[in-house]
Amino acid sequence: MVKIHTVGGFSEVGKNMLVVELEDDAFIFDEGFFLPAIVSMQEQDRIMTENRLKKIEAIPQDSVIDNIRHKVRAQFISHAHLDHVGAIPFLSDKYDAPIYGTPFTIKVLESLLNDNDIILKNKMYNVKSNTTFHVQGKNKKYKVDFLHMTHSTIQCSMIALHTPKGVVLFSGDFKLDDTPVVGPKPNYKRLKELGKEGILVFIVNSLYSGTKDKTPSESAAREMLNKTLHQIEDKHEGIIVTTFASQIARIKSILDIGKKIDREVILLGRSMDKYSSAAKNSGAAPFLEGVRIAKYRRQVEKALKMTEKNRKDYLIVCTGHQGEPNSILERMSRKDLHFKLTNRDNIVFSSSVIPSPVNIEQFSKMESRLKKFNPRIFRDVHVSGHGREEDLIQTLKLTTPKHIIPYHGGFDKTKPMIEILKKMGYKLGKDAHLMNDGDILKL
Repeated sequence: MVKIHTVGGFSEVGKNMLVVELEDDAFIFDEGFFLPAIVSMQEQDRIMTENRLKKIEAIPQDSVIDNIRHKVRAQFISHAHLDHVGAIPFLSDKYDAPIYGTPFTIKVLESLLNDNDIILKNKMYNVKSNTTFHVQGKNKKYKVDFLHMTHSTIQCSMIALHTPKGVVLFSGDFKLDDTPVVGPKPNYKRLKELGKEGILVFIVNSLYSGTKDKTPSESAAREMLNKTLHQIEDKHEGIIVTTFASQIARIKSILDIGKKIDREVILLGRSMDKYSSAAKNSGAAPFLEGVRIAKYRRQVEKALKMTEKNRKDYLIVCTGHQGEPNSILERMSRKDLHFKLTNRDNIVFSSSVIPSPVNIEQFSKMESRLKKFNPRIFRDVHVSGHGREEDLIQTLKLTTPKHIIPYHGGFDKTKPMIEILKKMGYKLGKDAHLMNDGDILKL
């Protein structure tokens, strides 16, 4: 029998954690933050501990698997976003099990450990995209595939665990992008092969299952940025772009366009440093070599002072696209940094606001402050990294799983996936399963 424990990410967007239990062995897939709770905690400037994080429901309540903790043989990370990797420093070493992730993902994890002065007892293994390897169970070895997928960060994986009952496929976050800016296309070939081998259950990200059509390619965002930055006619005006620090492909596009418009691109902020350094150090982003990154306040102040004097020579890329407290753009809006915004500045949001009450409120407050300086503001120069209805249908046709569990949100996010599945012949409760945090499905 195969048991699927839906620990986190099935009643909310984030806090993702899934456990697959077999007779003698169990395997963890992702351990992530619930980001709105993390933002609230950071505002209070409190030290993160497992107890504090669990009290505010910022990390998965993994006590639901305490009775099988001794069975856990491996911990797999699908990608480097905090709602998938952020809880690992606080949970993982209670399991006597190594951690597997792509090189970029492991570098980000190491950075998170350093930030929190945590040393894990778990071994960590780099797994290259499109790799098949084996992990040791109690009495047997299990084959595992890390299939490359495209998303809004690099080196993302769908993870296939081969069990005696069939393949358990965990999607992580993905869209089907055939013209990515960084990295290869999705591994359609291996997905189709797994479908023929027999997929017992597919745990599939259904966050945007209620959105029609197909998610645009990252190359579309690149073209939007190119058009936006080239339409700034006065070459003496300032340009500030804010985007997700983990969006390495987007940063590459900004660097490329910066060269075309004859501006040096400078990255500002701790998150920018964290993800860009991880990308460089993992060998995934040679284009970041030599790029100036200002991490600490003194470095940021120096870079902004230099930019303020010579707006025409620089393009600032900074944190703050969600109005996060103490991010670079949020501090600019409060006049907390040496850079006076004026009507000679252009602020480009190469991002969308994450639709949670905390994010919406803090972004609205920041935007209101920014508008007082009367800059030109460009919103939503962005495409999502999550697959929509057509991406999901295409993936299901390739994989033909016996059972499907939608995840990455509560029922408001995952119910539309059930409607898609009904049209494809699946039946709710029989082979399509809506689940909450803390549930168990026996197959």
